[in-house]
Amino acid sequence: MDDEQQQAGQTEHGPLAGFTVGVTAARRADELGALLQRRGAAVLHAPALRIVPLADDGELLAATKEIIDQSPDVVVATTAIGFRGWVEAADGWGLGEQLLERLRGVELLARGPKVKGAIRAAGLTEEWSPSSESMAEVLDRLLEEGVDGRRVAVQLHGEPLPGFVEALRAGGAEVLPVPVYRWMPPEDIGPVDRLLDAVVSRGVDALTFTSAPAAASLLSRAEERGLLAELLAALSHDVLPACVGPVTALPLQARGVDTVQPQRFRLGPLVQLLCQELPARARSLPIAGHRVEIRGHAVLVDDDLKPVPPAGMSLLRALSRRPGWVVARAELLRALPGAGRDEHAVETAMARLRTALGAPKLIQTVVKRGYRLALDPAADAKYADA
Repeated sequence: MDDEQQQAGQTEHGPLAGFTVGVTAARRADELGALLQRRGAAVLHAPALRIVPLADDGELLAATKEIIDQSPDVVVATTAIGFRGWVEAADGWGLGEQLLERLRGVELLARGPKVKGAIRAAGLTEEWSPSSESMAEVLDRLLEEGVDGRRVAVQLHGEPLPGFVEALRAGGAEVLPVPVYRWMPPEDIGPVDRLLDAVVSRGVDALTFTSAPAAASLLSRAEERGLLAELLAALSHDVLPACVGPVTALPLQARGVDTVQPQRFRLGPLVQLLCQELPARARSLPIAGHRVEIRGHAVLVDDDLKPVPPAGMSLLRALSRRPGWVVARAELLRALPGAGRDEHAVETAMARLRTALGAPKLIQTVVKRGYRLALDPAADAKYADA
């Protein structure tokens, strides 16, 4: 099959067809899920946290009054939703105009373009914004300017900013945190537990994170359930952890988990990254004159998408680890989840697998020995040591 035909098949089904992607986002989860589904993915959504606004919170009110009463030298705005929430909360307290007037007279720094939009929508103008959307670059600018003796207000975005506040204080700044909203565990923990179970059982192919608190929350819940080691093992080997940016990845990196991140910290590029990474990780084999690509919950047979039951996928993966070699029924039985000791379960699952694939000759029965993938003769040498 030539490249043009292969591309046509992928276009028909979508590059993520046959893969399951976990979504941990609380905010914009519907948007991320729709982007993934349009590219063919099955989506398992479990918000790992919830956002709690602080409109009635004494901390935010106190910080707002302190800024109005004693002007800071610098205000750092980190998120659009947080900045808008702050201004709206101040309006609700009758302090909106006073806050905006105070912010007009300070050095106002915006972390990225979305925050710039929120600042300008409030009738203000930022003095500077980094092209990288990185808090590290904001910190570098402040330290280069010198912060000794300066008051710096930092709008927190639901999580501590690792090292940011500490570095400013070490440089001699007086730092005023502005906590606009907090991340809390979800009220219903059931979906998170189901997602965790799916990750550790390799029922998802990738797990997406759009905020550091979501990653931290999932790790915390796994620890509570005694599943942390299993979760880290899955994310280190079989399940691809994809983060929207480097700050989001920090809790995972702290646990030794490497992640993939798009160059632009946006949902669209995150999905495009998955469209490249997941198909590249799929096992592709020449079997019985067909090109067979083994994906998460489906198989492409000559670019024809074939959904396969979980038991069948377990058998197929076991066979594909040694393509062309006979795999004994006892070994295949061990690969079946919850199959017990009856080798008849292998025969039943194998019959369903062959039916799902629609090409019975892909898998050969070797009498009294087991089963093997009918690897094309030309490929034997390539996979002889697999």
